[in-house]
Amino acid sequence: MFKCDHTKLTLSFNEFHDIKADDMPQYGEFCLLELKDGRYTAGEWNPNDYKNKKSVSGKFVRGTADTVDVSEVFKWHSLERYDLTECLLDGEINYINLGPEKDGIHTVQIKDFKSFKDKQLPKKEQYCLLIMKKGDLSAGRWDKWPKENAGIFIYAPALASHSMDEVWAWTALSSDDIFAREEKEEEERKIEEELNKNPTADVQKFKYGTDINVYYEKALEKLRRDYPWATIAQMKKKLPYVITPRRGKYIFGRDEGTIMDIRVINEWKDGNTADEFIDFLCEYTKDAVQNSNPAEKFKYGTDVNVYLDKAYENVKKDYRWLERSMLEKSWHYAIKQVNGDTEFVRAYGKKKDYSVVDCGSAESFIETVEYDYRNEALKANPAVASYDVPFGRVETHGWYLERYRFYKLKTGDYKVSVQAGDRVTGGTRDFYITPYCFEAKTYDEFLDRYLQIVPGYSFGLGKEELLADEKLKEFLGY
Repeated sequence: MFKCDHTKLTLSFNEFHDIKADDMPQYGEFCLLELKDGRYTAGEWNPNDYKNKKSVSGKFVRGTADTVDVSEVFKWHSLERYDLTECLLDGEINYINLGPEKDGIHTVQIKDFKSFKDKQLPKKEQYCLLIMKKGDLSAGRWDKWPKENAGIFIYAPALASHSMDEVWAWTALSSDDIFAREEKEEEERKIEEELNKNPTADVQKFKYGTDINVYYEKALEKLRRDYPWATIAQMKKKLPYVITPRRGKYIFGRDEGTIMDIRVINEWKDGNTADEFIDFLCEYTKDAVQNSNPAEKFKYGTDVNVYLDKAYENVKKDYRWLERSMLEKSWHYAIKQVNGDTEFVRAYGKKKDYSVVDCGSAESFIETVEYDYRNEALKANPAVASYDVPFGRVETHGWYLERYRFYKLKTGDYKVSVQAGDRVTGGTRDFYITPYCFEAKTYDEFLDRYLQIVPGYSFGLGKEELLADEKLKEFLGY
């Protein structure tokens, strides 16, 4: 590791460039930036016209949805054109010039470097200059991991980042809007925490106390007049309500979980009394209770095998090669008591951590099992040939078609795989082409049936495109 003392180190940046057509960074080059308002940051140069090396129109990218427009930049200095390795191996050095010092040149000195080995972390959302363990320079925004003294430096879209293990030393650059917003929110959190130490309760709104279960029990009494099977567990299948302090006062609020280590509570504001809240709670949870009627849900009894047999027979009609042995290593199902209620549950493989299958009827549970069985059947039937449908630029609902591939399976059946994506994500779906489609006497009639399974408006290619594809027609046996 480097022998230089990072706490005494100063970097002198002496080769700044103006923003002008004949002196811009290379496309994708990471740079230290001096802004017109005197602050310092960094970013990767992304010109609007990346083919034009003299373009001065564009932005410096700092991370996901985090950019600096070139119009805000006074000067730029490359971070990529330097290797500090030799200097940092010198235990006596405490000052490094990046570029020659000359009279009259624009120079910026940066110091106060810190190290993770000293258990020092940047503040949340702080943008930092980094000296990497490879000896080069970079920058990134500190993203602290929830509930851990660790994190990463995000420096590009799609959360591209530098890990702590890659960074030798870091120092914070200037505050920016993102960091300032986080600082303000942190201050608000501290004020909120202080106010909530001794919260007060509105006597009309909380006349039954501050235990939320009391309000659920009172709502349950009312619901059971129409739905005698109702339970609190069923009611809480909808995002549950809690009683929690906010700004020093108790409130009713819907608990929407934790996002970025912050608990999100959506306050109830539709009334001013406890009884109004109880009436609201009845209406809010009614759908979940209705969909938990045991007479509908378990109308074939509580032996899960009855439901599995029905699903198996339904899938077997089209997936003729399906055998029960193909399902042994996949999903398995049970009927169990969960939070005092009888539920359909499932787990994958040898895992024993069952999850509840949220369904309101026997039929909907059977449909869930059928979906799983169909997927396993396709996995067990390998492809022996394939054909990629040619297409140009196809866009549907903001996603771009990337692949449209037909497969002939070992059993002589067919499936199609459709892949699409946008700028940052993508997905693939497989569809079995049922025997009913191949009962059609003509290719035209086949497509009418096929497009009910893989509709053109959802997946990019319609009848016009597929009908004209003679190679596809031949591949499908027409």
